[in-house]
Amino acid sequence: MRIDKDLVAASATPLVLGILSEGESYGYAIGKRVAELSGGRMEWTDGMLYPLLHRLERLGHVEATWGRSETGRRRKHYAITDAGRQALAERQRQWQVVADTLDNVWRSFGTPPVAEGLA
Repeated sequence: MRIDKDLVAASATPLVLGILSEGESYGYAIGKRVAELSGGRMEWTDGMLYPLLHRLERLGHVEATWGRSETGRRRKHYAITDAGRQALAERQRQWQVVADTLDNVWRSFGTPPVAEGLA
């Protein structure tokens, strides 16, 4: 299944902040976590993920530090800040309104529920 790029863009910030609320991580691992959480149905490119991480860093929602991988290679690690936690909480409230509204619309028109495994 291909997810529309507008949906990917709209969900990217809360997904990254949610993943980082689980603990510090680095870009590649964040991308792998998105794929894992979506059952492999969402795969992000570096060209989408890293500009988002840099924007979240500029906004003060994440902090970045340089570390080393197990192989000794340098990589940037990202951690959510208090401002990022507040932004995540606000995004969660917003997404709940959107999800509830979509659910109401789909039910009012008798749209059948999404097949198991596709939700």
